[in-house]
Amino acid sequence: MQALIKISDKQYLVQQGDTLFVPKQRTAIGETMEIKSMASIDGENTVLAAGSIQAKVLAHVKDEKVIVFKKKRRKRYQVRNGHRQQMTQIEVVSL
Repeated sequence: MQALIKISDKQYLVQQGDTLFVPKQRTAIGETMEIKSMASIDGENTVLAAGSIQAKVLAHVKDEKVIVFKKKRRKRYQVRNGHRQQMTQIEVVSL
């Protein structure tokens, strides 16, 4: 059985036991958070607004570095910046 969930305006298709990285959440490490599912998928049947999902917070980490490079040709202008987005690693405990 799978479920479609929405966290911070992003959608994920998850199963029980899946581990995934989502934008940073305010839940402490080791606590369980409740996520409302948008749809539940069982084989070929789809049920909308199925219920809630329990997910355990494993860690708060940083994502890979993103490089932002700006350049204007023939103007001697170039700027290189980068940042690492804050992420939360969660594990789906129950559907």
